[in-house]
Amino acid sequence: MPLNRREFARKSAATGAGLALTGAVGALATAPEALAAEDDDRHGHGRGHGHRLGYGELVDDPQGILALPAGFTYRVITRSGVTKLESGEPTPSNHDGTATFEGRRGVTLLVNNHELKGPRSKWTYPVPLTEGLVYDPAAAGGCTVVEVHRDGSVAEWVGIAGTSTNCAGGRTPWGTWLTCEENSDRAGQNGMTKDHGYVFEVDPHDRGANRDPQPIKAFGRYDHEAVVIDPRHGHAYLTEDAAKPNGLLFRWVPPKGFRHGRGRLATLADDAGVLQAPRCFDAAGRFVDDLSRATRIGTVYGVDWVDVPDRDARTVAVREQFAAGEVTRARKLEGMWWADGGAYVVSSYARDESPGTPHDGQVWFYDPKRRTLTLQVLLGVNPDPSQDGAFDGPDNITLSPYGGLVIAEDGEGVSHLFGATERGRTYPIARNDLNDSEFTGVVFSPDGDTLYANIQDPGIMVAVTGPWRRQPRG
Repeated sequence: MPLNRREFARKSAATGAGLALTGAVGALATAPEALAAEDDDRHGHGRGHGHRLGYGELVDDPQGILALPAGFTYRVITRSGVTKLESGEPTPSNHDGTATFEGRRGVTLLVNNHELKGPRSKWTYPVPLTEGLVYDPAAAGGCTVVEVHRDGSVAEWVGIAGTSTNCAGGRTPWGTWLTCEENSDRAGQNGMTKDHGYVFEVDPHDRGANRDPQPIKAFGRYDHEAVVIDPRHGHAYLTEDAAKPNGLLFRWVPPKGFRHGRGRLATLADDAGVLQAPRCFDAAGRFVDDLSRATRIGTVYGVDWVDVPDRDARTVAVREQFAAGEVTRARKLEGMWWADGGAYVVSSYARDESPGTPHDGQVWFYDPKRRTLTLQVLLGVNPDPSQDGAFDGPDNITLSPYGGLVIAEDGEGVSHLFGATERGRTYPIARNDLNDSEFTGVVFSPDGDTLYANIQDPGIMVAVTGPWRRQPRG
């Protein structure tokens, strides 16, 4: 049933132009002087009371890899071309989206995407073509599974191979990883032997379950970025990183009677369920063509969902199947995270390719119960990305067990991991001292003691530990 626009407008007016219909909202401060602001916890959430925001200034790394606050340390877990898989082959390059899982006997399992586009000949360290785990033998990408044991030892093995441009993805409620291809080459393009642009499931607990990988065609074929699953209703929400025209946020509604579980998505018919794109409108009921139109924190849009005509994009790319005025778009729809009963969704930046106001990052919260998108984070255009202190280009995100979000930066100039409090204040956690590569795959261990993240190029996974503490709401 479409969301009733009159009811939405009435509720929006009652709450002050849509502020606070859902969740906590706040503007991310990008100025360096905002990074050490005192906590002003007037609402009684006192676990952070009296603490300064964040963990202090970042200390240059004598090893030239990762700058961290005083008291924090890091350890390199895998490094492309240096560490080895169980097979003796080198760790693949271009680390990207990552998730953690609790394994047996205290083992932490991590599934790590490798964003490798095009034929294998382009790459020095592609994902090895492990027998039985290959989708397209011409493609260089895939996932590895990393086991971090209590004694500090590490093992790594292939979860899936022969996929293309494995960028982000998402952890499922049943304990598997959905890896997304951010590339939609057809068989015959760029040396590929099969169609690409799909989502695949990887099980870190059961190697046998990953044999004979099959795409989840019901989720559509396009330049996938990330995916989350609504554990209550079973809907999947997926982002598309694309331009000309800008990409879309998608919702997949499962067929009646379908029950999620390990391996069940791959059993779906190619046209199972319904794939949909959003059509947003403001508090006055006016259509919103692009999320870059929002210029105020707390902006709330109602959301209707429009069916995708041809999800496999046999002749026309999915995002091009809609005429002007039919759906709402956004530039560089990137990371997602399911928490607080909804989906946090990143739009990394907007420039001339977007019709609204330029920005250097948004984070939206989709509330499936109210069917609303609320702007929770807005980064203004960074005037000088070469200077350390300001943040731009949010990409992968995760919810912190210590409050708020942790965000991997994929912007211009200096790259950071940074935190954002519940009220939107920001603070640095790490800085890439090695090169200008983006951070990816930011995620906490199941026990919350370790923050894992990747430097995408050349491909380095690090584990960060230290005096984590509850952050003030800011």
